[in-house]
Amino acid sequence: MKNCIEINDVSWYREGKAVLKDIRWQVEEGQHWAILGLNGSGKTTLLNLLNGYIWPTTGSIRVLGHKYGEVDLREMRKSIGWVSSSFQERIHGNEKAQNLVVSGKFASIGLYEKPMDEDYDRAGAFMEQLRCGHLKDRTYQTCSQGEKQKLLIARALMASPKLLILDEATNGLDFISKEGLLDSIYELAGLPDAPNMLYVTHHTEEILPIFSHSLLIRRGEVFMQGLTQEVLNSKDLTDFFEMPVNLDWNRERAWLSRK
Repeated sequence: MKNCIEINDVSWYREGKAVLKDIRWQVEEGQHWAILGLNGSGKTTLLNLLNGYIWPTTGSIRVLGHKYGEVDLREMRKSIGWVSSSFQERIHGNEKAQNLVVSGKFASIGLYEKPMDEDYDRAGAFMEQLRCGHLKDRTYQTCSQGEKQKLLIARALMASPKLLILDEATNGLDFISKEGLLDSIYELAGLPDAPNMLYVTHHTEEILPIFSHSLLIRRGEVFMQGLTQEVLNSKDLTDFFEMPVNLDWNRERAWLSRK
């Protein structure tokens, strides 16, 4: 089976200090992974490396079959969708929801090109899949936080990405909105043409059963990686978080509590 991501012995230093160190990680085509780590663990740096926004100090990176350093990264990024709450700050509040989604085809913030009717039809289909079709004529600023995240995912899908990165997508959501968004992500993964997905979080209970594998990062190093059901357990997570925790599996999700 081909690999979607190959990271070999990658380190990244800033001002002489290792932010990431000796990362080795492979994601096979068709796999969905969760990336778990506390704030400051190096998750965002890893994502920046995957998108080619920063360059490894040592090691090599291959994404979607292309080795970084031998490929036009501007073209590569068209195959990678990255959804993060920080991106919301760059969007104009009076942007219509459907125009925001369509803009994903052009990789622009705002719609500056004239879309075709089929672009709007496709955007509408993605919005329906993500249960936000009713937002069609709403402005972005009038949408809830959960609705905004769904719109950003729909926007990312407009470019037909082969890799979709969901970076702490539930930040700022209440329980009901969070579960609604997770339901939509679960359904998205079940589509026949679904991209490989990476779900970045620091909450184990958000790791849906579709994320068959998990990568645990602590202080810039890979602490553990493998099948989610094997990686997430009380003993290893006690070591990972450096405090006594208890992990209970309920409905194929891992719920963490402090001992």
